[in-house]
Amino acid sequence: MTQFLQHNRIRLALHTLKPGDGLALLLLHGLGERSPARLPDEYARWRGPVHALDFTGHGASQIPRGGGYTCELLMADADAALAHLGRATVAGRGLGGYVALLLSGARPQRVHGAILRDGPGLAGGGTNTKQPYIPVVDTGQPAPPDPYALADLATDARPPGYAAHYATLANLNSPLSRPIAICTREQPEWLSAVMALGIERVELADALDEYAAEAP
Repeated sequence: MTQFLQHNRIRLALHTLKPGDGLALLLLHGLGERSPARLPDEYARWRGPVHALDFTGHGASQIPRGGGYTCELLMADADAALAHLGRATVAGRGLGGYVALLLSGARPQRVHGAILRDGPGLAGGGTNTKQPYIPVVDTGQPAPPDPYALADLATDARPPGYAAHYATLANLNSPLSRPIAICTREQPEWLSAVMALGIERVELADALDEYAAEAP
């Protein structure tokens, strides 16, 4: 089942992969991806409902004109989904994992744990580029995903201190003992800064069980 949420001028697609009661799990896809058509096996252990959001310019969500994508725009997409669902655990692949981290710090009372996983767009463009990069967008490319989203977000600079700031906010304001669960093998510079705060890697199954056990 798919619901459409109005977020400013953009219509966002929110898919229900598993109905039910209790604490919801919200899945965020990676760069250039879309929500899965069915519940992935690794989330079958989740007892409550499972939903998946298509970011702006991806999947069944609306494509804006002219690009202008940022991670903060996608964080606002996910925030709109949380406003609809209520408190939820958020699991993100790649770029979706970075968005989940930002959201855990910005909305610690709504995010019942952020799970970061490997996937497309996890690293972004890095912070060591010496010359400005001006992407050339192939507007003849079939969409979705929006080619402007791929160009803008694949080169998005992610300062380590910026990510660490949001992780610190999550640690200070979340009622959970572990508000962020790092389930990645890749470790870009921004994630190293987050882990320097004392946040350790954990297996996905253990993170899901921990957040389910602490569900309100």
